[in-house]
Amino acid sequence: MIAHVAGRIVAKELDRVELLTKGGVGYELFIPLSTYEGLPKLGEDAALHTHLVVKEDGWQLFGFATAFERRVFQKVLAAKGVGPALAIGMLSTLTAERLVRAIREKDIATLQGVPRVGRKKAEQLILDLADKLDQLQVDTTPGARPEGASADDAIRALVSLGYTTGDAERAVKAAIDAGGKKMSATELIRASLSRIGAR
Repeated sequence: MIAHVAGRIVAKELDRVELLTKGGVGYELFIPLSTYEGLPKLGEDAALHTHLVVKEDGWQLFGFATAFERRVFQKVLAAKGVGPALAIGMLSTLTAERLVRAIREKDIATLQGVPRVGRKKAEQLILDLADKLDQLQVDTTPGARPEGASADDAIRALVSLGYTTGDAERAVKAAIDAGGKKMSATELIRASLSRIGAR
């Protein structure tokens, strides 16, 4: 099992990155958008937690910025009808922390916000995983995605305006930390936009 890959970034796209190790071996890793947004520039070094998927038609290596993100990916893969592409899509639309919370809280509306996840698929995810995520410790470190329905709505709105998920999350978190915990989604959006514009 390949658990980690570290090396120089020789190519990167929204859904994949190529790392060249010091031993001269190049690895292509498929990644969620959240991992892409945290990658260093081309030519710089990066280290990713990995998960290898072996299929009859080939092997695929998936990379993640954190061990928690990889663990969530592995858990989601255990759900009926979920393959690696859909699991990566979930982690690109929602952060690992938000995905876990949505499944635990049986939040069908949030899960349906993921492309290719309809109501039946969301219900299947909840049925298969809701009682299997208790051992996963959600990341509550500073910089983690802000929680709450208003924060989620504000982040989605900023992303729809063209901002990256990372920038949207940071702006919303800054607005909340500055006293916006009780703001509505609309108020949070305005406060977040003013912070982005002030940079």
